[in-house]
Amino acid sequence: MLRLAVFILLLANAGYFAWSQGVLASLGWAPQQHSEPERLQQQLRPEALQLLQPAAEPATAPLIAATAAAPATPEPATTPAAAPATGPAQCLQAGIYDEDQSDALRRALALQLPDGSWNITSTTTPGRWMVYMGKFADSQALEKKRAELRVRKLDHDRAGGALEPGLSLGRFSSEEAATRELTQLVRQGVRSARVVQERPDKHGFVLRLPAATPALRQQVEALPTSLGKPLRACAP
Repeated sequence: MLRLAVFILLLANAGYFAWSQGVLASLGWAPQQHSEPERLQQQLRPEALQLLQPAAEPATAPLIAATAAAPATPEPATTPAAAPATGPAQCLQAGIYDEDQSDALRRALALQLPDGSWNITSTTTPGRWMVYMGKFADSQALEKKRAELRVRKLDHDRAGGALEPGLSLGRFSSEEAATRELTQLVRQGVRSARVVQERPDKHGFVLRLPAATPALRQQVEALPTSLGKPLRACAP
C-alpha cells in the first residue's frame, strides 16, 4: 500500500512539472501566460535609456553656519597718500628780520637746508616822506581844512598813525620829492603844509632762496624761526 502511495505522488509531481513547463500545451493543458509581447514591440529606442545617479544635496547648511560663525573681516581703510610737492623752482625771499631774528633763522637754516640753497643779506628799506597838514585842534578844524582842499580840487587823505588828526597831500620815497611837491602846492595857494618824515629808513635782513622748489618752500615755512613772514617772489 505504501508503495502505491509513493508511486501516485511521483506521478502527480511529474504531471505538474510537465504542465508548468507547457509540455501538455498541445492537449490544452498549460498555465495562463501573463506576458504582453506587443508592449515590448511599441518601445522606441530602449537602448538609449541611461540610469543616472541622483545628484547629491548641496551642503548649504554647514556653509551658512560657517559664514555666520566667522565674523566678516573689514578691509583695511586706505588713506590716500599726500601728493608730493612738485613744481618748478623759483626765486623767493622773506623779511625784513632784525639782527636777533636773522641770527636765529640762520642757525635753523644751516641745520635744515643744504648749503647754497639759501642766503641772508642785509638790506635797507627807504623811509617815506609826506606833505602834511596838521595836527588840528579837533575834528571840526580837520573837516574845515578838508572842505578848503576840496574847493581847490587838491587830492588828500588821512595822515594816519601818530600824525592824527591830520591830512596828507602826498607820500614820497625821498625828502627831495616831497619838497618839490610842496613847492607846487604853495604856488596853488596852500600855506599851512610842510614836509615830514612819515617812516624812517629801516635796516634789516632778508632771507633769499635763489631756486626754491615747492618742497624747499614748505620746509622754510614750517620753521618757527621764520616768524610767519611770507615768502614772495624776489624783487627784480
